Amino acid sequence: MAFSFGQHLSFSAHCALRQVTLAAVAVCAWVSAPAQSLVQLTEQAQIHDAAWQSARAQLDASISKGAQAKAGLLPQIGIQAGSQYSETRVRGNFPTVPLDGRQDSASLQAQQPLYNPANVATYRQGQRNVDLAYAQVDASGQDLLVRSAKAYFQVLSAMDTLSLVQAQKRAVAEQLEYAKRNFEIGTATVTDSREAQARFDLVRAQEIASENDVRVAQAALEQLVGVAGASPWPLAQPVHLPQLTPNDLQTWLDTADAQNPMVRQAQIAVDMAKLETDKAYAGHKPTVDLQASYGTQRNPDGSMTLPQRNNSTAGTVGVVMTIPLFAGFAVQNRVKETLSLEEKSRADLEDAKRQVAQTVRTAFFGVQSTYGQVHALQAAVASSQSALEANVLGYEVGVRINIDVLNAQSQLYQSQKDLAQARYNLLVGHLQLRQAAGNLQMQDVHTINELLSPAQIAAAHVSNSLTNK
Repeated sequence: MAFSFGQHLSFSAHCALRQVTLAAVAVCAWVSAPAQSLVQLTEQAQIHDAAWQSARAQLDASISKGAQAKAGLLPQIGIQAGSQYSETRVRGNFPTVPLDGRQDSASLQAQQPLYNPANVATYRQGQRNVDLAYAQVDASGQDLLVRSAKAYFQVLSAMDTLSLVQAQKRAVAEQLEYAKRNFEIGTATVTDSREAQARFDLVRAQEIASENDVRVAQAALEQLVGVAGASPWPLAQPVHLPQLTPNDLQTWLDTADAQNPMVRQAQIAVDMAKLETDKAYAGHKPTVDLQASYGTQRNPDGSMTLPQRNNSTAGTVGVVMTIPLFAGFAVQNRVKETLSLEEKSRADLEDAKRQVAQTVRTAFFGVQSTYGQVHALQAAVASSQSALEANVLGYEVGVRINIDVLNAQSQLYQSQKDLAQARYNLLVGHLQLRQAAGNLQMQDVHTINELLSPAQIAAAHVSNSLTNK
């Protein structure tokens, strides 16, 4: 099919202008399954993700373990029963007297701790351990939301890159055909066609790499969500990016100090270390228990004291106090150990707060920087488009050479690729900032989801068919 130069210019400019939104073309080309939103795939990940399920199972185990710790404060009741046979021979200055017989016994025993500081500390540790498990589940849940968003937008980014590379290949192919035709009619040198051929071969290699990147990103998303053929919605056009609220670093730092799961876990570790010290000090303290028992004994063959058949019952109730006096300095050394561990937990808490604060600063400044990058890249795309049109016009009138047009095309497509990536980085950055602050919720995913649109896929079908004509 032959093109005039005017046709070539119009078609190249048309293709270049439409590449900002070509991510949906790759969606249609690579995935035939119905598309899913970010919320849908995140909910699937919550069902399928092994790390999240592990954290939930650990929470259930910690709740049961916390209930076990309460046992030291509750009554202990048991029944003991037995039967034994004995043979007894009594010898003396009288005939030997055999006293053989069976003895049956049964008793009910109960004990209620009245004062046991070690058991109280163990119970409180069990409750704090449940709080720790909740903090771990919270951290795992927020991490899952971020991982899902990263995998989701990684697929879109890979598809964007593939779409842009394919569009660039088509534009370079047209430039190559035009250069060959001009060389045949003697209006251009062989250098033009060779430069275009070299650029075409380079773009073809980039296309192969981009196709592989799409497959890898798609596989990673499917592994995370457990859905075969997962197909993410693209960004709605025109793109509306969310604003950073609040736009104040100190507010985010204060939120992280109070809500970040890592800080909460470190604070709980301090509390548990203090309780462990209380348990160690309890080694010096007495314990008081209420004890009661009721039992019966049956001697069908009699006994030494009462040869005839007899039955007896007995019941007791009382308070028992145990006072430790000396345990070979074990208690004193245990107290020293727990005090050192308590100091260690405080240092770990301070380290956690510093790490979280640095993570918040990094995420906050990253979001702000990405906003600037998006605005700058939007201007770069517009400028690159103007530069391409100027170079094509200059080539037509003879003041620009073929390589100038090829370089302008590459610059435009690279700017469009960087702009798309910056937008995805910004969306993920919002979630990462909230994760660092510790207040990332599913509602934040819903907010990002509102920026996506399945209608963009249908539009991409039309755009793809027009581009391939």
